[in-house]
Amino acid sequence: METKLDITSMHKKPPYAMIAILFVGAFVALLNNTLLNVALPAIMTEFTVSPSTVQWLTTGYMLVNGILIPASAFFIQKFTNRKIFLLAMFLFTLGTGIAIYAPTFGILVASRMIQAAGSAMMMPLLMNVMLTAFPIEKRGTAMGMFGLVMITAPAIGPTLSGWVVEHYSWRMLFAIVLPFSIAVLVLAFFKLRNITPNRDMKLDVFSIILSSIGFGGLLYGFSTAGDKGWSSPIVYGTIVIGALALIAFILRQLSMKDPMLDFRIYKYPMFALASVISIVLSVAMFSGMILTPLYVQTIRGISPFHSGILLLPGAILMGIMSPITGRLFDKYGARGLAVIGLSITVISTYLLSRLGMEADYFYIMFVYTIRMFGISMVMMPIMTNGLNQLPMISNPHGTAMNNTLQQVSGAIGSAILLTIMTTRMESKGAALFVEAKASGNIPSTAEALAQFKQQIESQAMLEGIQFSFWISTLVAVVAVVLALFVKRVMPPTYQKREPEVKVNEE
Repeated sequence: METKLDITSMHKKPPYAMIAILFVGAFVALLNNTLLNVALPAIMTEFTVSPSTVQWLTTGYMLVNGILIPASAFFIQKFTNRKIFLLAMFLFTLGTGIAIYAPTFGILVASRMIQAAGSAMMMPLLMNVMLTAFPIEKRGTAMGMFGLVMITAPAIGPTLSGWVVEHYSWRMLFAIVLPFSIAVLVLAFFKLRNITPNRDMKLDVFSIILSSIGFGGLLYGFSTAGDKGWSSPIVYGTIVIGALALIAFILRQLSMKDPMLDFRIYKYPMFALASVISIVLSVAMFSGMILTPLYVQTIRGISPFHSGILLLPGAILMGIMSPITGRLFDKYGARGLAVIGLSITVISTYLLSRLGMEADYFYIMFVYTIRMFGISMVMMPIMTNGLNQLPMISNPHGTAMNNTLQQVSGAIGSAILLTIMTTRMESKGAALFVEAKASGNIPSTAEALAQFKQQIESQAMLEGIQFSFWISTLVAVVAVVLALFVKRVMPPTYQKREPEVKVNEE
């Protein structure tokens, strides 16, 4: 049956038990996003596949996310939160179960895509439930708890998987996740109720096609650029096709009365500013998540497990700080937190750009942890402040847009920073070799020559990593400047075209 949505009573007593179920489901799904990264070499060996082929386990997952997340605004408005979550959790559980016993690499990739089909809806759905269930003066605290899930789960993944792969088969990674996902599915079936408003909407199939080609093409092109190179036709071809499809998608959405993803929300200045800062922050954050393990393992020769341990304090601190920054946001607003947090990010990123060949393990851990502390002060407050300016009818579009931009900017930022590192590394390596040749310092014996080349490669890679961190520092400076223009906002009155808000109860 249908009943009117009573927002006032919901705000007085938010459904904490239901939100806890959604939190655990989202945590398990997000943990799975990065759980497989360390296990890729073991999977390559078992199925006898190349590095470029095994990357489909992460690329395929990301592509499904990139296709479904933009459509989440439509699904959240069209269907009840109970139906969406049960279907999402069922798909995720099914994919996890298949992955444990996958006999071939193709079936393993298919199972990951089924998982992704479930997990893609989790974060937009949870964000929308939080925005609906909590009044604006408590949203910062609520979204801080949401940040605890969004930030901590992916960060813990590599550390956990490093330990599991070192002691057990990679299949154990899926076996650990399965009982939790089954438990969440059963609890959700009995305890979940509907609180998000629904509207009678029709799916525009052409919008789905354009969105899939647009976001999917960009994600695939940028994510494979590091492996195939920017000159590869498949890389620049998919990027161009994706960009053209995305432009057509945006123009179509702007011309529709009920768009699948409403780009008109960018008329709200604080949401637009929050989006730009979030993109810049994502690019800066990904540099740390990619370049720090690369430096630790390649330059310093530290094992994958211990490199995961090095990153763990930063992840834990981000998790602890997320609810705290949420409360601070409720009290003081976003600008002060953003300026302080981004300033810390700038300083710590600069310190990472100065790492040498013999940097101390605990010094690297300390700088990286401080950097994550800075980022934790910015991400959720900025995002929440932007969403606060939107009317309730636009919340699904705002959450879908934020999640989509994080996916796309993460892939683009990673590809660009790795390209910068590689280009700098190659030029530095060539310069060092020419310099050594000119001074007559090139060894004559084969063993000494091999050692000499390895030294040049290490020095060149260090230069490339340092330069990429320096670029990330400049990117973070841009975010500091943008943060100065942040203002505290309140939601506007409901739009005239908003229909009577109802919620389905079954």
